[in-house]
Amino acid sequence: MNIVMLGSPGAGKGTYAKILSKKYNIPHISTGDLFRDIVKEDSELGRKVKEILDSGGLQSDEDTLEILKKRLEKDDCKNGFILDGYPRNEAQAESLSKITDINIVFHFIASEHVILDRLGGRLTCPKCNAIFHMNNIIPKVEGKCDHCGADLYQREDQKPEAIKNRLEIYNKTTAPLINYYKEKGTLKDISSNPPIKEIDKIISPCTEIIDSKLKEE
Repeated sequence: MNIVMLGSPGAGKGTYAKILSKKYNIPHISTGDLFRDIVKEDSELGRKVKEILDSGGLQSDEDTLEILKKRLEKDDCKNGFILDGYPRNEAQAESLSKITDINIVFHFIASEHVILDRLGGRLTCPKCNAIFHMNNIIPKVEGKCDHCGADLYQREDQKPEAIKNRLEIYNKTTAPLINYYKEKGTLKDISSNPPIKEIDKIISPCTEIIDSKLKEE
């Protein structure tokens, strides 16, 4: 089952992808995580990627597709995958369609108020990429990752100026994918306004759709 998670920054795609990945035993592939791994390599490409990430901008379509293609060729993707953060525009969607089929596109919809609150309070672990929140997912020890103990930090792209830039970019370049996938009949709208403590209200509709698709196959 090949799934795409679509929605604005802060809609919760990564959180829901992790849950669905565990339930259906298929990898959660975040292009954001792939790029952050490259940054750690301290290569020319890594430095280029870091500069774009820090500004809240987007990577080139060519670099993104090449990195993603290599990831999809790994054995753990044979039974499917969940893409989080790709495609980001129609050109990428067309390129993706040439290397794999997409069965379901979940479109997560959250209000701007919810989005700003979620992103503005996020804390990230630099080692295991776990995500916490100052108000909603509070670490057990202030400033420390629950999983590996590393010092948490606020990414540059989660600061107010970068958040606004990311939302503007999303509305201009990625939002058109809603109609793109709707015309293909694969788009499923899911409200992601409920808080994390009510996450079942978001996950349950997703699993119902996936299970229905699996029965058809």
